[in-house]
Amino acid sequence: MEIICIDKRIFDELIVRLSEIEKKVTRLCSPAKDAGLKKWMDNRDVCEVLRISKRTLQVYREKGLLPYTRIKNKIFYRPEDVQKLLESSDHPQRKKP
Repeated sequence: MEIICIDKRIFDELIVRLSEIEKKVTRLCSPAKDAGLKKWMDNRDVCEVLRISKRTLQVYREKGLLPYTRIKNKIFYRPEDVQKLLESSDHPQRKKP
């Protein structure tokens, strides 16, 4: 077995760097977080909740009744905005068929 002597300052720096690497590896290997996108709803989800057609949903967007975010060509809605519309007088409550 070979013994290698290094300066304490260098050893401490090495420990700090290894600790940083460990944190990065742990972060990269942990289940990927979606940056909140799981909380967002797409057109299909909103149409199901509000029981409306895609065209009606488009009208709601055009009238500014339902805030949305467009990422590339996909439109997303915050669940709290959908709930607010559902509870408002702007959305006619429809009974399930």
